[in-house]
Amino acid sequence: MTVHILHLETSTKVCSVGLSRDGKLIALKEIAEENYSHAENITLFIEDVLKQAEITIKDIHAVSVSSGPGSYTGLRIGVSTAKGLCYPLNIPLIAIDSLTALAEIARDKHKTSNLCPLIDARRMEVFNAIYNKEGEQIKPISADIIDEEIYSSYAPFTYFGDGAAKLQEIWEDKNCTIDSTILSSAKGQVSIAHKKFLNNDFEDVAYFEPFYLKDFVAGKKVK
Repeated sequence: MTVHILHLETSTKVCSVGLSRDGKLIALKEIAEENYSHAENITLFIEDVLKQAEITIKDIHAVSVSSGPGSYTGLRIGVSTAKGLCYPLNIPLIAIDSLTALAEIARDKHKTSNLCPLIDARRMEVFNAIYNKEGEQIKPISADIIDEEIYSSYAPFTYFGDGAAKLQEIWEDKNCTIDSTILSSAKGQVSIAHKKFLNNDFEDVAYFEPFYLKDFVAGKKVK
């Protein structure tokens, strides 16, 4: 049986929708905007990738979604959209943590390095986990206040994601390399989601909630 999985990545300012067939990416639509335009774009992007792949929504066998950590609003939009598809189609929901998916994108390019994905958590905080070159998580997911010495015990490493720019200046003397080209994307979910599908590793559609890691704090509106 051919397996089509729809992938939704909304944990950062990137709104990304991908479609895979048997564990290979066949369509992708994404945009990164400062104002978090996920609610306006995600349905249109889903329509676009289905059109690219020349299939209909009824041909989808599962939906994978970024489960967090990341933007509170972005995660809620992604998860609610995923549930809104899984319920009527009666298909499984697959959750993939945002940092593991981000590290997956970097793995092909930085095969011999420890990987340090960073998602912006506002101010001088980031969401982080660290993975070795075999893909094993060697530091668990956490929300951290960054300084010059943080993560030093895991160096040398390559760091990336929308939280990486905060660290570039204060980490000038650290034995690490920034790759500013790597940002969150649905393509990082593809191989993980396919393995989970084959292993029947699914979420309860009714009760699944994103992994926020931090409490939501509403900011003041800018006039």
